[in-house]
Amino acid sequence: MLTLSDLEVRVVVFTLQNNQLQVLLHPIKGNKLWMLPGCGLLESANLESAAASCVEGLTGLKEVFLEQLYTYGDAGRHPQGRVVSVVYFALLAAGSLSPERIELAQAAWQPVGELPELAGDHAEILTYAIRRLRYKIEYSAVGFELLPEVFTLSELQHTYELILGEQLDKRNFRRRILEAGIIEPTPERRSGEGRPAQLYRYRADAVAEVKARRLFP
Repeated sequence: MLTLSDLEVRVVVFTLQNNQLQVLLHPIKGNKLWMLPGCGLLESANLESAAASCVEGLTGLKEVFLEQLYTYGDAGRHPQGRVVSVVYFALLAAGSLSPERIELAQAAWQPVGELPELAGDHAEILTYAIRRLRYKIEYSAVGFELLPEVFTLSELQHTYELILGEQLDKRNFRRRILEAGIIEPTPERRSGEGRPAQLYRYRADAVAEVKARRLFP
């Protein structure tokens, strides 16, 4: 019979920084391996609240995008016996991070393209999480969870490119994202090289699950 001691929650926490898609990992003491952050389950806690508490403990952030990824429970996946891991993935917006809080949690951001060696089946879990994120960005507005509240069209396109791992045609991307009707211009502009860039925000009332499909037919 499965008991609470056999259950754990793991979180795959993504963000964009240093021009890369990065994931939060814990080093294993006395070992060169790294692992995905996790926590045990209290008898009074449900799975999602446990995952949310885990993310908050790592980052200090309470309101983040959180979705259940998969449950891993094959025999032999853990050296100490049967352990079932219910895995969630979380997305943190650029600019919402506290390096001091991450350091206090004894965790570190690692680029998904330059990962250290991971313990057990955590590489498999992370690979699936990246695949799920890429799939979701093609039919939903999940990519906006990694952006600040306002952004330029160039920043939005770059976010999609970092997640998908490929370059997108600028004219085609802008036409489709504007036709989808899921963003709206703000009164603000951002100064930089050349002409000030228009700032946009995600429309909270947009039917993103339907409209964003037109981005990647």
